[in-house]
Amino acid sequence: MRRPPRLSPAALRRLARWSGWGGPLLVTLLAGLARFWRLDSPRAVVFDETYYAKDAWSLLRLGYEGSWPDRLVADPQILGRPQVIPLSDAGAFVAHPPAGKWVIALGEWMFGLGPFGWRFMTAALGTLSVLMLCRIGRRLFRSTLLGCLAGALMAVDGLHYVMSRTALLDLVVMVFALAAFGCLLVDRDRTRDRLAAALPVGGAGRGDGDDRAHPDGHTAARAGTGPRPWRLAAGLFLGLSASVKWNGLYFLAFFLVLTLLWDAGARRTAGAHHPYRAVLRKDLWSALSLVLVTALTYLATWTGWLRSDHGYGRHWADGRGGTWSWIPAPLRSLWHYEYDVYQFNVGLHTPHPYESNPWSWLVLGRPVLFHHTQAEPGTAGCPAATACSQTILALGTPLLWWSACCALVYLLFRWALRRDWRAGAVLCGVGAGYLPWFLYQDRTIFSFYAVAFVPYLSLAVTMMLGALPGPPGASDRRRVRGVLVAGVLVLLIGWNFVHFVPLYTGQSIPYADWRARLWLDSWF
Repeated sequence: MRRPPRLSPAALRRLARWSGWGGPLLVTLLAGLARFWRLDSPRAVVFDETYYAKDAWSLLRLGYEGSWPDRLVADPQILGRPQVIPLSDAGAFVAHPPAGKWVIALGEWMFGLGPFGWRFMTAALGTLSVLMLCRIGRRLFRSTLLGCLAGALMAVDGLHYVMSRTALLDLVVMVFALAAFGCLLVDRDRTRDRLAAALPVGGAGRGDGDDRAHPDGHTAARAGTGPRPWRLAAGLFLGLSASVKWNGLYFLAFFLVLTLLWDAGARRTAGAHHPYRAVLRKDLWSALSLVLVTALTYLATWTGWLRSDHGYGRHWADGRGGTWSWIPAPLRSLWHYEYDVYQFNVGLHTPHPYESNPWSWLVLGRPVLFHHTQAEPGTAGCPAATACSQTILALGTPLLWWSACCALVYLLFRWALRRDWRAGAVLCGVGAGYLPWFLYQDRTIFSFYAVAFVPYLSLAVTMMLGALPGPPGASDRRRVRGVLVAGVLVLLIGWNFVHFVPLYTGQSIPYADWRARLWLDSWF
């Protein structure tokens, strides 16, 4: 009997290289098709698109946020045929920095001020984030399969899906923060490689043929790690994240601590007797560069406002003296504007029917209804015998999020008791996007802010699923059972997403079908 042909080592390397990009690109293609499908539907201004789509157009035309009539007047004019754009050059007070609106403006520059134009860039970034997560998961878990699984799970998350198809800012915060996380992962690997290369090879008592590097306390404490461009790139992305919404600053704080702990761990592995002291001596300035690049990036995103004459509060500091008069007037005006924005944001207590407490976010206690209309029988694709509902509900895929609750408990165990750095990294991402909101429980906040940590929930579920087949050396029976359980759960999550797609995309469905999909009373 002939033996089956075997692939050569070169062919295996080519296959591994192809799958490393081919698998993620295939997952991304499917995610993109879903996100761009009927992107211009509904032809309406959905939820807070009324602010960000118009501010983006204003930035494109004026360089700063101008003034618009009341939404009840302006929105129909923008959607009308012929279109009327009632933009005034008088500066308007806005509650968020400009970077996210510049991102939305890029789509409007390409496709005009309409639903497809103002949603294009969030759909593109939502699709790109799937590719990023596939590659990040691959690097984190050292597995192309698990990386693709993480990306696929995020691709079928309902909250990520809805936010990818709506011109809001929170998905943009998430994408830039995720890019920073990926850059820091690359920086971690490169730094450890450089430290390993600096260690002495062989040594007394180990034999002449020993050509391995060995831990050395002196080298581990004194060796430099050279230029760290990936850390600087992380600072750029963190600056962009904070320039979209201020909650991006929390990712800087959490990731700064994370990368310093990674540096300490690398030096400990290399043999440093006092790794934290070594980090303070050799790596602290490199870490602080993260803060400097973030700050400079944030300031650069205000260039349009700084160059303008009519931006809101632009000339507040002109002619004012005082202790800080040595600082250029435009920067003092910007500081005063930022202070007013801060006061507005922390003092926002206006009741809203879809506000929620962050305690309820992980279990999907109160999703946000972005859009709702009713179709009469026989109209808008509705059957003649019954009335229909058309909704866009910012709701995470329930089975994915409820699985993530279990996965986070598992990761806490892995991090606290097994010292698994991967679990710590994922938990850091979740904490950066989630925990700060507990400081503002009295403020009007919404569950769709949670999209900022959806990638890390997907990584958490992936890590849990990857553990189900058991550790190396587990019996074949254990492995088969683990793979079956993991496969069934992934299929159920995929089915769950498809089941809710009509609620995510504003499709016209009979009222009874719409009602059946609202599993919890708090979802109404």
